[in-house]
Amino acid sequence: MSASKPTKRSDNSLGALVLFSGGQDSTVCLAHALSRYAHVETVGFDYGQRHSVELECRARLLKEFADVFPDWAGKLGPDHMLDITGFGQIAETSLTGKSEIVMLDNGLPSTFVPGRNLVFFTYAAALAYRRDLPVLVGGMCETDYSGYPDCRNETLQAMERALQLGTEKDFQIDTPLMWLSKAETWALADRLGGQPLVDLIIEHSHTCYRGDHETRHDWGYGCGDCPACELRAKGYREWQASL
Repeated sequence: MSASKPTKRSDNSLGALVLFSGGQDSTVCLAHALSRYAHVETVGFDYGQRHSVELECRARLLKEFADVFPDWAGKLGPDHMLDITGFGQIAETSLTGKSEIVMLDNGLPSTFVPGRNLVFFTYAAALAYRRDLPVLVGGMCETDYSGYPDCRNETLQAMERALQLGTEKDFQIDTPLMWLSKAETWALADRLGGQPLVDLIIEHSHTCYRGDHETRHDWGYGCGDCPACELRAKGYREWQASL
């Protein structure tokens, strides 16, 4: 679901920039964008993550997309990697440092990186402005999520308006997962790309906060007990039970 009013132009005439981390949600968003928009590019961010696994996974995923889905390969344009490690230094959390993953007194997990999505969209919009890509696609969700305030639809509606005002460009933020549970996200992947996309997510995407890409589960790789793994596993099992 988009965080904005529908564009007056048809989707199949637009170019899109996908915020692509190499995780499950951004992988489904990439498939969504390739099924909907005329031209799709991707952007990733090195913000000083505590591990580089997701950055390594995203390169493999992009190659797999081109190989497994030849009909989409012609739409898939350049990938852009942006170095914003300075941001990670001022927003040190369990995702950018070595501290343990715990719940904080404010009710948020210690993995919350303050302002991360706002920074991501600002950088993405600057890149999209130059690349003439009016749609920014992100995997933010406020249904099954860790409570991050910068994943909420209200936040992204405000961000979209700020980008439009600040650039004089009619940017649209498209968040197809906003109102989906994790089980529904797995189902969407199946609808978009069938078993090949589901298999690609299981084998090549990375979500685990601890960077474990060696321990294999039916839902993919991960430690199995961090909040990201728990959400992913729960969603996968609910989706499987519904089939």
